[in-house]
Amino acid sequence: MTCHCGSVEIELTLPNGLEKLRRCNCSLCSRRNAVVASVDLENLRVVKGAECLSLYTFNTHTAKHYFCSKCGIYTHHQRRSNPNEFGINISCVEGVRIEDYLHVGYVDGRDALSSDAE
Repeated sequence: MTCHCGSVEIELTLPNGLEKLRRCNCSLCSRRNAVVASVDLENLRVVKGAECLSLYTFNTHTAKHYFCSKCGIYTHHQRRSNPNEFGINISCVEGVRIEDYLHVGYVDGRDALSSDAE
């Protein structure tokens, strides 16, 4: 998977394909409207451009949201609700057609105990 400009390249191990597909309605996720899948921490490896990744946190500063500092694309985040997983932006995965995922529902991050839901 890559960001838009190709500066960041991430290797994924997806033994069961894209899992736990969702969108989130928290203050950050609703603005980016990405469809996200989950991957265990050990199944995501930045192979190129780690120095280009910027980190954004808010509220509890538990979830760690990463994006390319050159093109601005959100690639992945370490989840607050399950810190043993990354959420990945499936639109960055080679061959994914986002229009095939219009049916993906929302998790309620807006009304969770913390608005830092994902």
